[in-house]
Amino acid sequence: MNVQAPQFLTIKGEDPAGLGTAPVPAGPYYRDDWFELEREAIFKRTWLHIGHVCELPEPGSFIVRSLDFAKASILITRGKDGVIRAFHNVCTHRGTQLVAETDGRKASFTCRYHAWTFGNDGALRAAPDMERFYVEAKDCGLPKVAVDVCAGLIFVNLDPEPKQGLADFIGPLAEEMATRPVAKATTFSEYVYEIEANWKLTYDNFQENYHLRFIHPRSGAAAGGPDNPFGYPVEYGFHGQHRTQLIWSNPAPQVTPIQAYAMGKAMPLAYAEADVAPSRLDKQYFALFPNFFLFGSPGTHFSHTVFPISATRSRGVIRLYWVGDDDSASRRFSREYQMATALDIHAEDRAVIEAGQRGLNSGALRHIHLQSQEVLLRHLLHEVTKAVDAYRAELVGEGEAK
Repeated sequence: MNVQAPQFLTIKGEDPAGLGTAPVPAGPYYRDDWFELEREAIFKRTWLHIGHVCELPEPGSFIVRSLDFAKASILITRGKDGVIRAFHNVCTHRGTQLVAETDGRKASFTCRYHAWTFGNDGALRAAPDMERFYVEAKDCGLPKVAVDVCAGLIFVNLDPEPKQGLADFIGPLAEEMATRPVAKATTFSEYVYEIEANWKLTYDNFQENYHLRFIHPRSGAAAGGPDNPFGYPVEYGFHGQHRTQLIWSNPAPQVTPIQAYAMGKAMPLAYAEADVAPSRLDKQYFALFPNFFLFGSPGTHFSHTVFPISATRSRGVIRLYWVGDDDSASRRFSREYQMATALDIHAEDRAVIEAGQRGLNSGALRHIHLQSQEVLLRHLLHEVTKAVDAYRAELVGEGEAK
C-alpha cells in the first residue's frame, strides 16, 4: 500500500530548504578523526543535559555524572543557599577523584587520600598542614563547571567560558518546555544502556517515524489511525541548532487502566476525564542540540540523552518523568509497567541500530540517502558539520596567529 505523508504536515520556524536533498556523507557516522573533532568542537563547549532538579531536593544533595568523551566526572550539588553548582570531581591537591558515590547528601566532601575537605560551594574548608603549602586555601577551590536549569532539567557546559548562557542557547523553546510536565516532575524511572553505534546513528533512530511499521509492527500500529495509519508527524520545526516535531496521535486511543493510573488518574481514565483537548493528544518532541530530546504526552514526559563514548559506541539515558511521588504499590507498579513498555519498544530498535553501524563501519558506503521524513536527521548532521567546520577554521586562525 502506497501511503503518502499526511497532507496537513506543516513547517514551523526556519525553512529547511537550505538543507538540500543530496545524499549525506557516511564518514561522520564511523570515522575516528571526525569523532575527535566532534568532541572538541561540540561536546566540550555545548550545553549538555545531565540531570533533573528533583535529584537535588534539599541543601547538601548531590549527584555525580561521568562524561566519557571528556574523561571527566562532574559533581553537581545544592548548597545551603539553595543554589545548584557544578564542579569537576577532582581534589585540587593531587588530582584524586573526590566523590566515589553517584548521589547522596553531604554537608562537605573529604578526599580519602589526604583529607582535604571541600564545601558544597566548592571552597576548600580544611587541609591538614595547610601552612606547609605554598598556596592559600582560597585559591584551591574545586574547578567550576558552568551549570544552569531549564524546565527542571540540569545542563552543564565544559567550556571554561561558555559563549552563551543556557537560556540564549535554547532560545524560545525554553519557555515552551517550561510549561510541560517535566518542569514539575518529582520523580522518574531510568534506564541506562550502552550500544555499539555512533551517537548520531543512535539518536537519529528516534528522530523519524518512517521505521515504525517495519521495526515496531505491534507497538507502532497503536500510534496511527484511519487518517494517518503510521503516525507520521504533522509538524516539523527548525529553531537554530534545535528541532521540534509534533507527533500525530490517534484521537481515540486505547488507554489501559495501568497507563491511566501511572499518570496519577483514578482508574479507569478516558481522555475527556483528563480535560485534554483533542489537539493536545499530539505529542510534542523537543530535540536540543546536540544529543537530548524530550518527548511529551499529556500524562508523562520521556527524555533520552545519547552520550558519545567513541566513534562507534554510545551510552543512552532514558527517563520517564512523573509528577507526584509514588503513593501506593499500585502506582509504583503502573509506572514500572510504563517503563517496561518503553524498554520493549527500545529493544526492537537496538539490534537494527547496531546492524546499521556494522554496515557503515565497513566503509562500503560513501554516502547515505535521506528522504523528506528524515529531514530532522539531515538537520542534525548539518548543525554538527557547521560546528566542526567552525572549529577547524578556529584552529587555522590560531595557527596563523602563531
